[in-house]
Amino acid sequence: MNDVICVLGGNGVYARHLLPRLSQSGARVRAVVRRPEAAGVARACGCEIAVADLFDADALAAALSGATVAINLATTLPGPSGRGDFDANDRLRTEGARTFVAASEAAGVRRILQQSICFLGASAPGAWADEDTVFAPAPDTIAGRAGRAALEMEATIKASALDWLILRGGLFYGPGTGFDDGWRARAAAGKLRLPGDGSDDVSLVHIADMAAATAAAVRVWPSQNTLIVCDDAPAPWRDVFGYIAAAGGWPAPEPGGAQSFPSFRMRNTRAKNTLDWAPFYATFREGLAC
Repeated sequence: MNDVICVLGGNGVYARHLLPRLSQSGARVRAVVRRPEAAGVARACGCEIAVADLFDADALAAALSGATVAINLATTLPGPSGRGDFDANDRLRTEGARTFVAASEAAGVRRILQQSICFLGASAPGAWADEDTVFAPAPDTIAGRAGRAALEMEATIKASALDWLILRGGLFYGPGTGFDDGWRARAAAGKLRLPGDGSDDVSLVHIADMAAATAAAVRVWPSQNTLIVCDDAPAPWRDVFGYIAAAGGWPAPEPGGAQSFPSFRMRNTRAKNTLDWAPFYATFREGLAC
């Protein structure tokens, strides 16, 4: 294989699960990072390291030089560690997507893959949704602003002259994400709270399954497709958090927590059929057993 695959956001948890899979494909893999001193996983996998900022089109074009595929995983969403910023992440998705496309075109990249978010198909609790569901972002909410920024990002990718793919991931959990560790820690301390009354649905995806689906997308490359990548069994938050508490022998979580996301109950059928992929962790119960 003569492909050169560049991964932007090469120090992030998503990339740390993806790079080992890409490295085994026979392609040359290049991690594009802002902090090369933190690129230990990329180096350990034998990846090339390039330094560039997503907002510096010239530096980014140089980092992408010779690439046949560019994968944009750059994000700065706030996580359990407290790092990240919603406004900065919205800028990454809007202005950053435009720079990503321009730099890819200038570097002669033929194919681009963009990470997105699957709650763009948000629906009423209990209602299934898919890639064709139209998102109606609630005004003046963090989720609504994030949704609008993600839709603008997707529109930028689709309007480019490049061969594109968009993967809309569910809410990440698993090693390195901090989410499940944080849920358990709060449950053990009696501080885990259900979002609202816990009836909203969440579509989760184990980070290893997200990486496996991304590697499959690069291999299969179903041109100009938007695919939802999540597990097989979206569930209400009360089921997810209730399971965590029960498994640890901790008190059942009380309602009244912040509702950071809309209710989203997503089908992964198109990704499974298109990529010949299925989540190893088909439900949150398998994933949280790790």
